[in-house]
Amino acid sequence: MTAFPEGTPCWADAMFKDVEGAKAFYGSVLGWTFTEAATEYGGYTQAYSDGKAVAAVVPPMPGQEDEAHSAWCLYFASPDVAATAEKIKAAGGEMLMEPMQVGPFGSMLLAKEPGGAVFGVWQGGEHKGFEKQNEPGAFAWAEVFSREPGGTDAFLTSVFSYRKQKMADETMDYAVFDLGEQPVLGRMEMGDDFPPHMPSYICVYFAVDDCDAAVKKATDLGAKLQFGPMSSPFGRFAALTDPQGANFSVIDVNTTEGDMPNFTDA
Repeated sequence: MTAFPEGTPCWADAMFKDVEGAKAFYGSVLGWTFTEAATEYGGYTQAYSDGKAVAAVVPPMPGQEDEAHSAWCLYFASPDVAATAEKIKAAGGEMLMEPMQVGPFGSMLLAKEPGGAVFGVWQGGEHKGFEKQNEPGAFAWAEVFSREPGGTDAFLTSVFSYRKQKMADETMDYAVFDLGEQPVLGRMEMGDDFPPHMPSYICVYFAVDDCDAAVKKATDLGAKLQFGPMSSPFGRFAALTDPQGANFSVIDVNTTEGDMPNFTDA
């Protein structure tokens, strides 16, 4: 597998107090299978779709079980995490975990952008990242839901070589970040429909064959439906919160409706 271009979403993982419960939930909803937990790496457990690595789940670090909050974390590719860390600091981001080596697999950091959304950066070694994308069971898209869109946008374009485009829609503040001509990330302003205590976050979208069927299966297993299912020019999608509190979305990219919106450079 070739390396991901810098700034490309390349991996996603989530921490769960009940790892076995998370495995059962996502195994049912997304069809994932799992490896044995890597005890030397804190119980890190990779998820597979059709035999290809697509994500991972991990328990809280010992002693942090009470403070642990389940959430999906998106990682952006970098050829040099130390250099990216300096860009993050210079752009006003907050380092949560300084660059560290993860055995032969690669190097990582965790940070928070000025709007408050947590993200990771990954410099691949033996583990490059997603082995499957844009197919059922795999990562398809991600959006930063931000309470400070101006600060978030300035941060992202400072750290990565993104071109920002804004949707020509007066009813919402939505931006897309491209690498070349390839869209890699969206950004949505959090409005009054979000609970006031809810911080900015990055929502990861996983592709499914049938959005409505995936939503029914997820809610039957205890997930909470936050939005949708809704058809759009990009696919039919829905936003969910899993039984342990992690937000995620599902999307059927083959079921589309309506014309593509216009985007302009911003």
